[in-house]
Amino acid sequence: MPRERRNISEYKSVWLFAMFDLPVDSKAARKRYTRFRNLLLSLGFDMLQYSVYARYFASEDAAVVHRKAVKAILPPEGQVRLLSVTDRQFGKMDVFEGKSSRKPEKPPDQLLLF
Repeated sequence: MPRERRNISEYKSVWLFAMFDLPVDSKAARKRYTRFRNLLLSLGFDMLQYSVYARYFASEDAAVVHRKAVKAILPPEGQVRLLSVTDRQFGKMDVFEGKSSRKPEKPPDQLLLF
């Protein structure tokens, strides 16, 4: 039986997750939470769940740049975790809505400029 050939880009491309628990116990804290969330959106992250955002990158090098950008906007309180996984690992994720399952998000179409 022939071995399945894997697309090498599944291993080179990554998803960067930003997961956070920020205080919302005061008006000022809620404002910082909203500001951080909006800054993630402006960096191209999409919300997967409340306080879990992710963005696809064609390479780890591109993700490193945005990892630094997120570090630059960290709020003074709370906890933020950044996690990179390959596109191949991301594609193995189980996603459930209630008891129904669905496939994880697909990477965006790539635009090549020469």
